[in-house]
Amino acid sequence: MKIIVNGTAHEVQSSTLAALLAELGYGDAKVATALNEGFVSTGARASTPITDGDRIEIVSPRQGG
Repeated sequence: MKIIVNGTAHEVQSSTLAALLAELGYGDAKVATALNEGFVSTGARASTPITDGDRIEIVSPRQGG
């Protein structure tokens, strides 16, 4: 299916947000996620389905001062 991740089109096979993170190589990285502009908690990712045309944002924390 075709989705948009951080503004870039991707063709993916995953059916859940958790599976998508693994497919894209995020593994166990600490990230924040949003699906179609709605925040998705870490615990809800495995049960959050993704569908063709969805917009996903993946943001990792940054350190600095």
